[in-house]
Order: sequence, then structure tokens, then C-alpha cells
Amino acid sequence: MKTVDLFSGCGGLTLGLENAGFDVVLAVDNWDPAIAIYKRNFAHPIKKLNLLDVAGSVTELKKYSPEFIVGGPPCQDYSAAGNRNEERGRADLTISFANIISKIKPQFFLMENVDQIVKSKRYAEALKIFKKAGYGLTAITLDASLCGAPQKRKRHFVIGSRSHVDNFLMETIVKKMADKPMTVRDYLGNKLGIDFYYRHPRNYSRRAIYTLDEPSPTIRGVNRPIASGYPGHHLDASKDYSKVRPLTTTERSYIQTFPENFYWVGPKTHVEQAIGNAVPVKLAEFVGSCLIEFLHGKNRRIKSTKVLNQFIKI
Repeated sequence: MKTVDLFSGCGGLTLGLENAGFDVVLAVDNWDPAIAIYKRNFAHPIKKLNLLDVAGSVTELKKYSPEFIVGGPPCQDYSAAGNRNEERGRADLTISFANIISKIKPQFFLMENVDQIVKSKRYAEALKIFKKAGYGLTAITLDASLCGAPQKRKRHFVIGSRSHVDNFLMETIVKKMADKPMTVRDYLGNKLGIDFYYRHPRNYSRRAIYTLDEPSPTIRGVNRPIASGYPGHHLDASKDYSKVRPLTTTERSYIQTFPENFYWVGPKTHVEQAIGNAVPVKLAEFVGSCLIEFLHGKNRRIKSTKVLNQFIKI
């Protein structure tokens, strides 16, 4: 299935969907550091477009005849990590994404964002645009630790189909979710050579020391050493701070389930931000696999996920 990834970032969503069997033919982003990382890791093109320009974007994207358009509009205006304010401008890209979908009308689309987006006016407006364009919608918030990634990261997904009713994919997703959260040790074993690590808290009312025998907290765009004045927290997994260190940049990418052979280029601050912004690869692969499993069940003529572009009707 010809797939286009909008707001591609460094490529977590792309890589996960490719692993699931989708044919990504184009990526789009507007942040140069992410574009540089993406170009280093993927053979297909990535274009720098301003997706607020809906008409221009539609003209460009139609050249690729996409059957599946995916994307995660910037989440900062919705995120609990900052001051939520839909009027700062980035939330408008959610509406741009919805309008692009409504004008191109691919067979399927996928939109992902932070779980807090469901409380926003822009989200409600986007759903109306999708419905008016004739899409059946499956909307669900997923915990990455139940979907193949060792991270307690919640992301909201809306999957649309022009051939199905609302909640068409819900049963498949729920069936494939794990029974218990994946821990860092479940995923990486003893590869990190530590049992505990430091993750800088947003404030000292929160814990900062975690064990590998639990899912990681959300990987953010900042990575700092143990603060000299860190007072400790009663919920810290270890009280012996001499045996604790923060994760390295590369280790943080592993928690985001990027593979060892993924190349990170650019200044460290940009790379850290790109990693923190990314969709966990295994979470994207999980959602993509759910859609493929659903389509296999509905159309037995599909022999391989590599030839899903043969799929036209259900």
C-alpha cells in the first residue's frame, strides 16, 4: 500500500510501518535536523513542506497517489510536558492534516498524538472533518508498554477507512495487546550493564531513579545528568546514587525501539529532541500489523503484506 508519512520527524512511524510491511514512498517534515536524520536512514525521498499550506501540500502529495497517509501533527500545544494552549499555532496543523486527508481521500489514514489531544477543540474539529469526508474511525489511546515497546508512553491513534464503519479496527487492536507491560530488561536484557538509571524529573516532587525491571517512563526531548542538588525521592528504585547514571543518547533511542544500525546525525541537542519526539518504532509496527491483520482477514486474496498496493476494495 503506497504510504506517505507527514510530520515524519526522524522516522519512528515510518520504520515501524515498513517493518509491518507497508511501502512508504514519501516523507514530509519541516524541521531540518529531523530531515537530516531521516535522509541518512531511508532510501525514499523526504520533502520539506509547510503543511499549513493545504492547497500546495495537496498538489504535491497527489503526485504520489497515496493509498495510506499517516502522521503525527506537532503535539507541544496539547502535551502535559508544557503549558497546554491550542492558540499557539501548532495545533492548527491537526486541522491541516484533516483537511489534507479530506481533499486527497486516501483509502486509509492514521493520525497519532499525545493522549491529551482528546480534550482539545482541534481534535473534535478534526474528527468532524474526517467523518464528513466519509471515513469510519477507530480512535484509541495505547500504552506503548503493552504494544511491543519497554516504555510507559501513551499515544492516541485515529485510524480511518473509507470502506469500514466506526471502530472497525478496535477488536484486532485489543486482541493483539500484551497481557502485561514490557520492562526495559524484557526488551534489552542486560545490554545496558546497569540495573538502575536516572531520568531527570520535571520537578523534585517526582521520582528520578528507575529500575530496568519496569517499563521506562516516557522518553522526553531532554537528557540531563544527575543534578548535584537532587534531594532524592521516597519512590526511587535505588538510594545508592553512586551506582546510578542517566541513559546515553543511544540507549534512549533503544528505549524508543530504534535498532542499533539506525544512524543519528547532527548536534546532540537536536538528536535528543528528535528521539524524544519520535513514535516508538515497535508501537508504530504494532498498529501497522493490526491493520494488515484486519485486511488479511477481510480479503484473503492478499498474499503478502509487501503487495498491499494490490488491495483496492474489501
